[in-house]
Amino acid sequence: MVKHFTSETLIDLEKHERAHLINSLGGFKSLALVGTIDTNGNTNLAVFSSIFHVGANPPLIGLIFRPSPPERNTFSNIIETGYYTLNHVNESIYKQAHQTSARYDKEVSEFEITGLNEEYKDHFLAPYVAQSKIQLGIEFKEKIDITSNNTTLVIGEIKHIYVPQNCIATDGFVDIEKANTVTCSGLDSYHKTIILDRLSYAKPNLEIKSIPTIE
Repeated sequence: MVKHFTSETLIDLEKHERAHLINSLGGFKSLALVGTIDTNGNTNLAVFSSIFHVGANPPLIGLIFRPSPPERNTFSNIIETGYYTLNHVNESIYKQAHQTSARYDKEVSEFEITGLNEEYKDHFLAPYVAQSKIQLGIEFKEKIDITSNNTTLVIGEIKHIYVPQNCIATDGFVDIEKANTVTCSGLDSYHKTIILDRLSYAKPNLEIKSIPTIE
């Protein structure tokens, strides 16, 4: 039996049921903690699952922000300072990461609330999450307002990358599974991953082969 929804029947669903349904349809998503600081030294940490690759040269990454109000401290800090961090969520911190989605006052640091530690290095303004194994330092480049639903796309350039040496293949591929990075689906479901295969570059009339994983 297949359940069929239409745009008309979606409107009739209870708000939270509709949100869970639509959010889970996109499948597994990239998950990271975004670390920021304002000009008064107040730090903020928030979990995001709307992160995506924009380009490799220059290295750009995108992040979607939901409509304001309510006040989005992460967004305002990024605009105010121009810098932020992306920190992969791993198996040991996913519950703390989830807690950062709660709405705290601007003066309250989610680092302190969750017990996650701020880490500053290489003179980068924004704080990293010390417990995260893969960390990115990002510089804000531009924002694009999406009028269809009043969300905002923020595009940033990767300035720093920190990855465990044993998680990087000779061709540059990062084995995020080896770093215990987790993914999510919907609004509140967290998942470990199991690699099926890594395949060679697809070309016409060329057989696809498996690429050995990192030992």
